[in-house]
Amino acid sequence: MSAGSDSLHSPTRSAPPRPDDEGVSWERLLTAPRPFPSENLQAAHELDLAASLVLAMPTAAASLDLLVNDRRIHPEGALVLGALLHTARHRDAAQFWWQFAAGGGSYTAASCLSLLHRSLGEFLDAELWRRQAEALATGPRRPPRVLGVRDALLPAGVLAEILTLCHEGLDVKLPPRLAAVIHQLPVDCDDPEYGELPQVSSTLVRDLAG
Repeated sequence: MSAGSDSLHSPTRSAPPRPDDEGVSWERLLTAPRPFPSENLQAAHELDLAASLVLAMPTAAASLDLLVNDRRIHPEGALVLGALLHTARHRDAAQFWWQFAAGGGSYTAASCLSLLHRSLGEFLDAELWRRQAEALATGPRRPPRVLGVRDALLPAGVLAEILTLCHEGLDVKLPPRLAAVIHQLPVDCDDPEYGELPQVSSTLVRDLAG
């Protein structure tokens, strides 16, 4: 199954292409202010950038709702939930949900996993996920799911702040109020490898926009 949002990220490039948003200077954002001193830090920056762009997608809120309102596997929603968890500093849980999305055919999620492992210095795992992303991007895929465009997942000011932090090369994180929303998500299980795994709630999209 292919994630409908996977037009966001091409695994053969160092940075994702720009979403269709005239309110953001994507050319400025995607230009790093200066080279990072190590490959790990460069990968961490690119992962922050990828997560920011996932959250900025016009279909992000609708994608997240798929995890609540449908019993089928939805890599689109898992990709967005992983990005939210990443920016709320639930990095292990983000890895779990990105693996879930990649297993459903999302090459954007596989690319995020490659960057995550590279940022941790786990270069063999990073290469494995890079190849997986390329295979998903070039292999046969189902037509993308048609999603309605809803209001933005995050308030405009929050999204602008996240993108500014990313452009300045600083760690991307949610403001305290929204981070608290993520921290209060229900936990389905305590996984031996990933620890507590937050699950999407029926009010999550509304709580983030409020």
